[in-house]
Amino acid sequence: MLNFRSIFKDDINNFLAIRETVLSDSTFKRYIRYLTSFDVFLANIGLHEKEISEPIFNEWQKTITGKVITKAGKIVIIRTFIRYLQSLGVSAYTPVIPKIPNDYIPYIFSDEELNQIFSVADNIISTKAQPNPYLKTAFPMILRILYGSGLRIGETLALQMKDIDFDGGILRILHAKNDKFRLVPMSPSLTEILRRYCLAIGIFSSPDAFLFPSPDPKRPMSLQTVKNKFEVILKNLGIKLPNRKRYERGPCQHCLRHVFVLKSFTKAQKNGRNIDDNVPFLSIYLGHDSLKETEKYLKFSSELFPDALKLFEDYTTLVFPEADYEKQTV
Repeated sequence: MLNFRSIFKDDINNFLAIRETVLSDSTFKRYIRYLTSFDVFLANIGLHEKEISEPIFNEWQKTITGKVITKAGKIVIIRTFIRYLQSLGVSAYTPVIPKIPNDYIPYIFSDEELNQIFSVADNIISTKAQPNPYLKTAFPMILRILYGSGLRIGETLALQMKDIDFDGGILRILHAKNDKFRLVPMSPSLTEILRRYCLAIGIFSSPDAFLFPSPDPKRPMSLQTVKNKFEVILKNLGIKLPNRKRYERGPCQHCLRHVFVLKSFTKAQKNGRNIDDNVPFLSIYLGHDSLKETEKYLKFSSELFPDALKLFEDYTTLVFPEADYEKQTV
């Protein structure tokens, strides 16, 4: 049991014991962190009765700092705890979750920009600052995995030979975001490119070998190495987003995941697949917890893709209108 100090210390421990069975490790740690902060507040104000009034909650809310979405996340967790208290007969105010502006817009590389990026990446060399003998061969493959399968960069760098089913064209993602497991199908062309890559760097018969090793083959290439190299490519090509607004994502390697989602979505539409089937499939493929997370990935430019944008906006209006809280994803 954790050492809480307020009058609700036992209730918090009991609540956490219940939540631990259904939450991922990262989410459970967040529950502990936020409830600890709430417990300290209640102890410091000298609360002696098991009651949480609206004024008490509002005073605690004033202590929350950070972005709106961060504040909303904290309130959601405390609100869940309050509902637990209410189930025990405790008189407690039910807080309102602040609405999160849903104006996020990802950067979408054009086909011309993609061709330029891959052309430069195919001719990349190691530097004294990054003396990785695998980099010249691995970096272009990393970008093709990101672009061709929509993986997160962390998932990509964690791949080992034993995670690949070449016969089925499947990537096994063992520890995705929130410690999830999922299977990611690849196209035949991407599967064949990956097969040739593994043969070229000599890891095909080594199940525990990382696909994208660091100078020490027993460790994967770092996120920072990929980030740095990709930023150099963008800078040399002059790919940037001038006067970027707060809700716009500038160009980065994660945007290749957005491009994958967009192209998958539009291709499925052109092939006649119903949007009601297409979006849930994409959501599962990407490893999202909900369709609301997938919505972020389709907030692309209406100037570049007006038809696809209207299709998705019509869909999201029906599926999740007026959502109170949106979980942050990357």
